[in-house]
Amino acid sequence: MSAVLEIEGLRKTYRSRRRGVRHALDGFDMRVEAGQVHGFLGPNGSGKTTTLRTLLGLIRPNGGRMVILGHEVPHALPAVAGQVGAIVESPQFFPHFTARDTLSLLAGAGQLPGRRVDEVLELVGLRDRAGERVKTYSLGMKQRLAVASALLKNPKLLILDEPANGLDPGGIREMRTLMRDLSAAGMTVVLSSHILGEIQLICDSVTIISLGRRVAYGPVEQVLAEHSQSSVRIRLEAVTDLPQAADVLTRAGVRVAAEPDHLMLAGVDKPAAVSRLLAEHGLYVSELAPVAVDLESVFLELTATAPVPGQHRQVDQSTKVGEPGSGGTGGGWGA
Repeated sequence: MSAVLEIEGLRKTYRSRRRGVRHALDGFDMRVEAGQVHGFLGPNGSGKTTTLRTLLGLIRPNGGRMVILGHEVPHALPAVAGQVGAIVESPQFFPHFTARDTLSLLAGAGQLPGRRVDEVLELVGLRDRAGERVKTYSLGMKQRLAVASALLKNPKLLILDEPANGLDPGGIREMRTLMRDLSAAGMTVVLSSHILGEIQLICDSVTIISLGRRVAYGPVEQVLAEHSQSSVRIRLEAVTDLPQAADVLTRAGVRVAAEPDHLMLAGVDKPAAVSRLLAEHGLYVSELAPVAVDLESVFLELTATAPVPGQHRQVDQSTKVGEPGSGGTGGGWGA
């Protein structure tokens, strides 16, 4: 499978009067294969938005290599801009324009056929509200309009930063279906979101960033398997036996976390051996169930490290010194 997006050793250093030198990106790597929905995950301040803005030429990197559709960027951005649609942070629209006016203006600027406006309005579920002014839209509807603007060019690579922001559960499901349909049609989608359950459902692969570095990468199932600790939930016939059971298991080398009515065991390769061990001590199991790891637990585990003061913190909102191209509050690549 060919890579649509490649990032190697990306570095971005900010300098502020108040906090000195900070490394928003510290040798970050990323690879996205063609036709995938790829989840890009990271806590606030991890360097996620800085990566996307750098990739799109909105911020100048201090080092590293970035390739989109076989072209090295940022110097080759003019060659690939027509094949990339992106929404990063919160794009702004003219409040007194209607959605159709907004998209028609973008389509005209990009020399795109007018019929594409109605096509993308249909795709994002705004066809029946297209004649209303944007200032009357809810946050979720504005997010739909943002996605529509990024889809106008029918891009080969679509980059969306928090597209489900403000959507209700029905809207989130529709967005999930849209992403899968676009991928099935051959579009590559990079999706940044804090709704980790949705990422697990929708994405083929993920990259997790923390403190400016990649901490996990690969197919979702592979990332989950690599960080599974063979957790097992165990209940006893008598709740009062839990402390004794915890002591027996701990002395046997099992990692035990006690809950009010059960025990959680980590690193258990053979659950049947646990029940036998407890039975030998007169402790009888009423439930022994493997606990599947999910993306949220893996994410929290990998990004739990506290940042070192003055290091590896994203500072897009602080004052920068001598960093051209770092201004602005958000943006999108529509038409």
